[in-house]
Amino acid sequence: MSVANLCHRLQPQVSARTAAGFAEVLRRLGGPLQVAVAGRIKSGKSTLVNALIGRRVAPTDVGECTRLVTRFQYGTVDRVEIVFTDGRKQVLPFSADGMIPAELGIDIDKVSHIEAYLTNAVLQGMTVIDTPGLGSLDAASVSRTEELLGAAKHRKPEDSEEDEEGSDELDDTSRSAVAGAEAVLYVVTQGVRADDQQALAAFTAATASREAGPVNAIAVLNKADTIAPESVEGSGGDVWKAATLLSEKQAATLKPRVADVLPVIGLIAESAESGGFTSPDAEALRQLAEMDDDILETMLISADIFTSWECDVAAGTRLRLLEKLDLFGVRYAVEAIRKEPEITAGSLRRKLLDASGLEAVRQRLSIVFAARADGIKAAAALASVTALAHASGDPAERQRVHDAIEVLLAKPEAHQLRLLEALTLVASGAVDMPEDLSEEVLRVGSNADIGAQLGKPGAPRAELAAHALERAGWWRSFASFGATPAQSRVAHVVHRAYFLIWQQIRD
Repeated sequence: MSVANLCHRLQPQVSARTAAGFAEVLRRLGGPLQVAVAGRIKSGKSTLVNALIGRRVAPTDVGECTRLVTRFQYGTVDRVEIVFTDGRKQVLPFSADGMIPAELGIDIDKVSHIEAYLTNAVLQGMTVIDTPGLGSLDAASVSRTEELLGAAKHRKPEDSEEDEEGSDELDDTSRSAVAGAEAVLYVVTQGVRADDQQALAAFTAATASREAGPVNAIAVLNKADTIAPESVEGSGGDVWKAATLLSEKQAATLKPRVADVLPVIGLIAESAESGGFTSPDAEALRQLAEMDDDILETMLISADIFTSWECDVAAGTRLRLLEKLDLFGVRYAVEAIRKEPEITAGSLRRKLLDASGLEAVRQRLSIVFAARADGIKAAAALASVTALAHASGDPAERQRVHDAIEVLLAKPEAHQLRLLEALTLVASGAVDMPEDLSEEVLRVGSNADIGAQLGKPGAPRAELAAHALERAGWWRSFASFGATPAQSRVAHVVHRAYFLIWQQIRD
């Protein structure tokens, strides 16, 4: 509310254009957290979007639609709108299978993005933005992603065409300053490339012009079932163990830009969660489970063998199973049926969902994003307010906004914002800290669970309280003796974070 009050108070004191930007910031503050699903082409982003939403609505095959940014948000009536670059909107009918059509039949160079409104409970708390990704199909797709998420470099005011004086329309620079998502779910596959750090940095504006970091970015290792366990030391031949170990290595590579990397099998998650897995599928798997072990093992060597082998299950049915579960999912389901022959189709679907890793991703989303959505949105809003003032080209207006923000951040109720700011400074390297202290700042600032914040998960409350108080005292001393001015600013914030944790435990 303090950031909203700031915008309301500043609106009469700034230009009409900047005030219009503040109005958009206020609208965003009142809406759900906006999460951009980012990653490279063919990383399975759209499949994961469908799984998260619980409905197969985002096209997963390459087509015109996958070259556009699509925003999935809550609506009282299901509808899809094409938003053109000139502001026009056109209602788009769903395809026969209930998905957004892959081919739109229009000049997509004139399209800004797609808005999908769905009567979906998940979207009441989170708007999901599906992106074509950077390093993707073509320069135009990349440009559209950057423009909607705000990643395009802001033009200097003197490079922009002059608008009519007093216009309340947002110029391109101002619009990009307030258009970005507040959080990022970054999708990688087993081959993390050296420039994934750069790709993550390119989504800076997905956090409203703030660096993506452990507060507002997590990554998933998608297609975890395709990992060869023998290629990962310590996996013991287990695919999921291999995926977990590989995720940990990727987390070390991508941190501190992401809070964590979690393995997931997006295809199985989508099929199990969106209604794609049906009773006939379960019956077909039951037939496969009754086959001789050696024959079934041979069939599961490859997709070609699985679909071409002569058996009682029709080839078309086996192809459908592959499209929904792939070989790993088929094998997992068959083993589940053999262990529990009377298992129902519903129970088998739930087992597949558990095996996909989607629930762990949702829990992490809840911890990293949902639990601190207000703080993330407020921090993004402040970044947008700052960018809007800078874009105005008026030094007096810029100073007025800067002073107002400094006053706000000095207030006790703004601690969460200061903690997010300190975390961003340390994670981005803007404030240099010893490695052990950096890790402590990241831990305290990027977790919502008290035990995790203190590095003592599951510890008794008395132990947690004593540790919080001890660390509060240490950081206060460090702020006063031995820290550089930049480090001291961070240390004071961390000191207060520990003190507030101690108060919370005690109360």
